[in-house]
Amino acid sequence: MVVRQLSPGSDGRPAATRPHRVAVLITDGFIPFELGIPHRIFGIARTPDAHEPLYDVVTCTTREPRAVSSDSDVKVLVEHGPEALETADTVVVPAVREHGPAFTSGVTEPDMMEALGRIRPGTRIVSICTGALQLAGAGLLDGRTATTHWSYTELMRRLHPRVRVNPDVLYVDDGDILTSAGVAAGIDLCLHLLRRDHGAAIAHDVARRTVVPPHRDGGQAQYIERPVPDADGPGTAATRAWAMERLHEPITLAGMAGHAAMSVRTFTRRFREETGESPGQWLVRRRVDLARGLLEDTDLSVERIAVRCGFGTAQSLRAHMQTTLGVTPTQYRRTFRIPA
Repeated sequence: MVVRQLSPGSDGRPAATRPHRVAVLITDGFIPFELGIPHRIFGIARTPDAHEPLYDVVTCTTREPRAVSSDSDVKVLVEHGPEALETADTVVVPAVREHGPAFTSGVTEPDMMEALGRIRPGTRIVSICTGALQLAGAGLLDGRTATTHWSYTELMRRLHPRVRVNPDVLYVDDGDILTSAGVAAGIDLCLHLLRRDHGAAIAHDVARRTVVPPHRDGGQAQYIERPVPDADGPGTAATRAWAMERLHEPITLAGMAGHAAMSVRTFTRRFREETGESPGQWLVRRRVDLARGLLEDTDLSVERIAVRCGFGTAQSLRAHMQTTLGVTPTQYRRTFRIPA
């Protein structure tokens, strides 16, 4: 990829010699961790020969330069206002604490809207975690595929039906707009941008110096906690709870419908309405969840875990985990194994 460069600025340097300008846009309630990610990842990237900075990273706010409050007891004195967005090649919108119209009505606040309106056409826009809700509220994600923290994906779907929300991935690269999942997934996305801009060697060098993996296996689906259905709940909840106790056994659609005292057709329709999945999809996910727990908490072999989860064979378990989580059982255990 050819990285877009700034036009000549007040320093008189031609565009070809200027580092790629990254503007990190924050407002009150920003989360300090997410603010630090682009500064760290882009800020230490250097050319392999002359060790010159590849990026110029600045922080700006939605209004005049001022002290901006975080979600904790930290304030940051920001020296740039929204005018910095007018000369940016990449704009990063980090997460903010969970309040305001972006989280309640799906509307981005006026000062953020005005700031985003200053971005030049063709500028790359990136969100970290719930920053995607700010972009969605501004209409920037309409008709696009995007992601955010897994605990907000359903909210994003509800508030922004025109956005194609992918809840399972660590980040989505949609060309000029990129979104990342929760918190540390912002690191994955920034490293991806380094690879896209300058190749794997630069990205790997930054990852080594930051002491993070240059690429993580799988997506955020492997980090999602899934609730256990209430056996006394309405509709198909009792049947789902019944099935959860028998995941090691063969479970058929007809058997589930019979337990719910419904026809297969009615049961399937009600099930999808309540869970958003078909009974077969739901069963696979629950069996994968059971396998996740056994991989984390026990030393059982993959073969024995496959039997206990109803997959029958290690090959079947590997295939379903790869499809559902993007990782193999061995990769998952290596990441999440709880020491004895």
